[in-house]
Formats: sequence, C-alpha cells, structure tokens
Amino acid sequence: MPATPAWPPKSAPRLFVEAPLSDGQQVTIEGGQAHYLGKVMRVAPGDAVILCDDVTGEWLARVAEAGKRAVTVEVERQLRAREDVPDFWLCAALLKKPNFDLVLEKATELGVAQVVPLVTRRCVADKLNPERARTITVEAAEQCARTALPVLGETAKLDALLRDWPEGRVLFFADENGGSPVAEAFAAHKGPAALLVGPEGGFDETERAAVRAHPAAVAIALGPRILRGETAAIAGMALWMGLNGDWQA
Repeated sequence: MPATPAWPPKSAPRLFVEAPLSDGQQVTIEGGQAHYLGKVMRVAPGDAVILCDDVTGEWLARVAEAGKRAVTVEVERQLRAREDVPDFWLCAALLKKPNFDLVLEKATELGVAQVVPLVTRRCVADKLNPERARTITVEAAEQCARTALPVLGETAKLDALLRDWPEGRVLFFADENGGSPVAEAFAAHKGPAALLVGPEGGFDETERAAVRAHPAAVAIALGPRILRGETAAIAGMALWMGLNGDWQA
C-alpha cells in the first residue's frame, strides 16, 4: 500500500504576510506575491500555501480562489510558533550593492537577529534602500523556512554606533590587523553579541583605534588571509552560530 503523501507538501510555497494570522482567517494576496503564486507556482483551489506573519509563526492555508490579480487563501492551522533566534547582531559596513545584498541574504539564512548597516570613511556606498533590503531578507526567510525576520536597523555612522552601544553586549571586531583567534574569542564570551565588519577598503587607523578602545570590543582575527567584507561577515556569522548559536539544536 503506498505511503500517504506528507501534508503540507515540502514544495508548498511559503510567503510572509503583513497581518497577524489566526485559525479560519481569510487572506487576500495581491501584487508580486499573487503573481508568484499564480504564474510561477500555478496554484489552484485546494493547494497548500505556507504563511508566516513574523508575529505568531507559521500557518497552513489552502487556496480558496486563484485569480489573475489576487489569490485568496483560508488559514487552517498553525504549524510552528515564531522561532526564538540567537541574540546575535551583524554590524556591517555598506558594500557595493550586490555584495551587501549577499550579506543581507546570508545573515537571514544564518539566523542573525538584527542587521545594523554602517557608514565608515572608506565605504563605497553611503546609503541603503530599506524597502529593497527588507525584500531581500523576506525572500531569504521564505527560502530557508525561517519564521522570524531579522530586524533591519537604521543606517548609522560608526561613531554613533560606538557611542550608543548597549551595555552587556560584546562587540567582536573583525580587524584585518589581527586579534584573538576567532574560535577562542567566541568560546570565551557567551551571551548577547555582535560582529563588526568593515567595507571594501577596511577601517582607517582612526576608526580602528576608536573601536579597539571601546570597552565592549574584542578584536578577532578571521584566519591568516585578508577577507572581502562579505566573506568576513559570512564566515564570522557561521562560526558564531556553530559555537554559540542554534546550530547545535
């Protein structure tokens, strides 16, 4: 006798919606998301759709009506509560657009709680489109089945970040001039933490001295090679998640 197919199927599309979800709720999906469901995934009445609201968690819904401009779904039941992500921030200097897009995507996939974009003296870019950034993180969360979106902080200057740094949070400073071995530093400092990485040209000497002088800062070395900004961010996030995050669950 053939096995009963899993429900909902793993191939069911996943989408984040704005309004909090509940049992029996009817949700109308429009715009780009409706195009994705109707034209790309070709959903039909009765098909499963997974919805997330970044408040309550993940829900199973079924398509009630698939129109050309809108798709209506009915929420059936909750699948998972909103996850608790590790209390880890990424403070990343702005890079060229494709490279920073990659950083945002991977920070979401790796489980970072908050991303703080920074402007430093050697940044090629000096601003970030918040709508585009949110779109990137939402799409990454949908792809990796994350139920909690990372917080996107406002773009800040380095001196403001250091001035307003919250007490009790370690700031791991990826310094290309060297520091403590990264795995050793991560293992020695538990609790709320953040990773600070620089732009394409690195930090200048004044910035480096200001970071190193901060009481929360711990300078770390990410191996024997000089890494690109996006590589340093991804490597540091992955190692922290492996040692102190939720990869051991």
